[in-house]
Amino acid sequence: MQNENDSTTVKGNTVCITGAASGIGKALTRTFLRAGSYVAAVDQNMLGLDHLKTEMNDPKLLIFQAQLAQKEDVIKVSNEIVYEFGGVHVLINNAGILDDFLPAHEISDLFWDKVLKINLYAPFLLCRELLPQMLKRGKGNIINIASVGGTHGCRAGVAYTSSKHALLGMTKNIAFTYAQKGIRCNAIAPGAIQTDIAIGMKPDPLGYERSSGGFSLIPRTGSPEEIASIALFLAGNESSMINGAVITADAGWTAY
Repeated sequence: MQNENDSTTVKGNTVCITGAASGIGKALTRTFLRAGSYVAAVDQNMLGLDHLKTEMNDPKLLIFQAQLAQKEDVIKVSNEIVYEFGGVHVLINNAGILDDFLPAHEISDLFWDKVLKINLYAPFLLCRELLPQMLKRGKGNIINIASVGGTHGCRAGVAYTSSKHALLGMTKNIAFTYAQKGIRCNAIAPGAIQTDIAIGMKPDPLGYERSSGGFSLIPRTGSPEEIASIALFLAGNESSMINGAVITADAGWTAY
């Protein structure tokens, strides 16, 4: 186990990562395993999880399949992780989906519900299920992967934008509520990152036209590994004074 006075690592800690089979989640998994953490990798894509397990070939990695849009699956996987690891030290709510840039007058109830369930309700459920054992231990760390879509009004469609704004609100509420219980909660708001999240998307013409106006101003596209390095810092004791913060990682895009 990690020495409480060791300010350098998360070695020996258990880290739960959602959306772990690809993109930022895969980079998070690699980064924390290499730092010596035990990782509970959660994703709906079992084939991707199997590939991850084979690639990493690390006994500290356990994989868990869950449909994060399904409440029962989220609760079930939370219980499985607690059973296997006795709880988690760090929860990273990374899984998320885009919304085809759909504006408010075009989005269906079904699609709205799907985006909100994965981007907001699943992180809430995981927090609710895993916070009790963090409280019992007197220590815990929650990192929510948000987006500049949660700090600005038109980087995506109405559902994604709403979900990420709400995720930042939840981050700040949890941070202050549990600050004196040894539990921190922060968010990372990436800008343009090299992932496959947009594969298969069919952008709405109006929504995309309004959202894409600033795309030409993006200084550069970041890598998943760059986001993972920020999460590693937030998970460690070096960042002990950072709580309730939103770390924007967009190469300066939103500074314009």
